[in-house]
Amino acid sequence: MADILPFHQKRPEPEPLWRDVLGKSLRAAREDQGGRLVDVAERAGISPQYLSEIERGRKEPSSEMIAAVTGALGLDLADLLFGIAGTISRGGSTGLAVGRRPRGPVLMAA
Repeated sequence: MADILPFHQKRPEPEPLWRDVLGKSLRAAREDQGGRLVDVAERAGISPQYLSEIERGRKEPSSEMIAAVTGALGLDLADLLFGIAGTISRGGSTGLAVGRRPRGPVLMAA
């Protein structure tokens, strides 16, 4: 009889959750600016606890909350979203491209 050999199939990395990438992007932008959590939360009109949960990917904020936080950070919402989309399409690499538009042509779904 032939021996049965185990079959080890490499599992692909799961795609990152949108809220995780959003949170990492917002935290990176805040830390790059040297901003404190409590100060950014106050400018955005939300509690520091809620902003912390957003940054840790624990909450999926509404579009209004995202706009408030990006406004408090002085970020352009479109640039933030481009950075998140680029991060997700690259498979979750940690190089967040917040504030940078993609190079070359961009295909948009109709």
